[in-house]
Amino acid sequence: MSATSAALQRLRLRTELRRARLAAELTQREVAKSMEWSPSKLIRIEAGEVGVSVNDLRPLLAAYGITDRRKIDELLDLARGSRKMPFAEYRDLYGKEMLQFLSLESAAWITRHYSSLVIPGVLQTEEYMRATMRAFAAQTNEDLVDRAVEARLARQELLDDTGDRQLFFILDESVLRRSTGGPGVMRAQLERLAELSAQPHITLQILPFSAGAHPAIQGPFTLFEFRVDEMEDALFIEDSRGIILAGTSPEETRRYLERFWELEDLAVKEDVEKLLRRLAGRVEAGSDDLLRLLDDEAV
Repeated sequence: MSATSAALQRLRLRTELRRARLAAELTQREVAKSMEWSPSKLIRIEAGEVGVSVNDLRPLLAAYGITDRRKIDELLDLARGSRKMPFAEYRDLYGKEMLQFLSLESAAWITRHYSSLVIPGVLQTEEYMRATMRAFAAQTNEDLVDRAVEARLARQELLDDTGDRQLFFILDESVLRRSTGGPGVMRAQLERLAELSAQPHITLQILPFSAGAHPAIQGPFTLFEFRVDEMEDALFIEDSRGIILAGTSPEETRRYLERFWELEDLAVKEDVEKLLRRLAGRVEAGSDDLLRLLDDEAV
């Protein structure tokens, strides 16, 4: 079973369990007490942060009054299939929010991402990754950097997807103008983006400075949509603390989806590959560097 299938099965299982508890009109605290669990264990199961063993699931289903044999077998199969989650071997690197993000990213049918700070991790070259990681860390442990790069490169299997997965990225112009890692690294990164923009399942758009103030000026966010009907869309917002799960309600997620569509109306969509290659060619020239304006005035 693939890690992607495991992620989807855990997502389906957590949804089914929460729905069953609500149908039984039980609170999390009541269930935890009857199961002799800590309340945090049930909360983590319903959040999809941890799996649930078959031995734990059987009495839990009984507590919810589920007696239909076909339904029980279906949920037990989901529990068995959801044990091995994507990127579980990187728990020492990532917090629970980021691990959940990676799990959903691997399982999503449609991904929509707006970036205002850096190139999205799944699109980064290895050299760009290392430059950003070193910039973020006050004290850099090269072994941890190597493992973080390994994990991020593993995410990029999504880019070679041969199915019907669709990836949509809107990049603020500042993301492309900021020479991260030096001219050589940035040029290679822009050329990589140009290559990716030509793939049919990847859509890259650029939000130009001329758009002015816009609906997403507060910062980056990601939306995941799933082909499984039972799975609600997921929303993640990134702030100075890192990625956080923010989609606490369908209404909030829908507002961000509408925000993404508004950004698409403002973004450059045509000839993006050509535009990226031209930007790559101008990186070393630095003709648009802010500090050059002062040099020019001095002359």
